[in-house]
Amino acid sequence: MAGTRESEIKSASASTEEAPTRVMMAVNESTIKGYPHASISSKGAFEWTLNKIIRSNISGFKLLFLHVQVPDEDGFDDVDSIYASPEDFRRVKRRDKIRGHDLLEYFVKRCHEIGVACEAWIKRGDPKELICHEVKRVQPDLLVVGSRGLGPFQRVFVGTVSEFCAKHAECPVVTIKRSAEETPQDPVDD
Repeated sequence: MAGTRESEIKSASASTEEAPTRVMMAVNESTIKGYPHASISSKGAFEWTLNKIIRSNISGFKLLFLHVQVPDEDGFDDVDSIYASPEDFRRVKRRDKIRGHDLLEYFVKRCHEIGVACEAWIKRGDPKELICHEVKRVQPDLLVVGSRGLGPFQRVFVGTVSEFCAKHAECPVVTIKRSAEETPQDPVDD
């Protein structure tokens, strides 16, 4: 009986050692360059994660990239077009999906170049709510988000996804502030 219990313990510890640490990263497009370019904050958080968390232990981690596309309040994404058929709407949806895939391709390609396991997917809606929802659904070990480093006045008007996630996500959250030399003249830009 003791031998059986001992082998169960060894088996359980071996299976937990083999499971990689799952790090979810919320990434977005650049507000300066647009799709398919990643934002300064997203790139900075990704590089920080590679250099400070993963380091050379590439088999010990799996990165989970989430990109949330934000529709305009009217749902038409600032497109000045006349929609005359259902195909017009399908075309816009396809275009947005392609743009999101192009953005995620940057991160997935980098992971494959260095040998880090990864997954990536796109959701559409409010980034704050969807990131926290996806954390609850996927249950990563850690969430990493970039931060623009907005001042108190700007936060009132723009709001910050990183602060919301730090308060509401159901896992530890690491917020990576972009460096001063990477900050554009208008810090709202990213």
